[in-house]
Amino acid sequence: MAEKRSKPVPRPYQDTKAYWDAAKEKRLIFQRCLDCSKPQFYPRGVCSHCLGSRLEWLDSSGRGKVHTFTVSYRAPHPGFADELPFVIAIVDLEEGFRMMSNIVGCDPGIVRIDMPVKVVFEQLTPDIVLPKFSPA
Repeated sequence: MAEKRSKPVPRPYQDTKAYWDAAKEKRLIFQRCLDCSKPQFYPRGVCSHCLGSRLEWLDSSGRGKVHTFTVSYRAPHPGFADELPFVIAIVDLEEGFRMMSNIVGCDPGIVRIDMPVKVVFEQLTPDIVLPKFSPA
């Protein structure tokens, strides 16, 4: 019998600590630039639009729509083998940012572009909780 492998786990650092702390509280947060007012995701130390460094954290509603997706039938790492097939998607959130994540809680065959989704959270470790999405 094959040995069960654990999934790789994200490693929070200075620019992402607030994001991972919020996820532990089952909150999805994103950054907005105070100079150009644009939202951004993934978390980073400067604005991806204007390179400003004045960023604020805001709560997301967690509601969005599938922008695009693919169904994976091959595990990128042995830790994902028990989850096949799974959906990898880009989700357009109501607040104007896009996020890559998984669509869970449904048969991969029903996922469609523009499908409404809502955030759900998966506890990986005591310190790491992953935001994922399920049909709304």
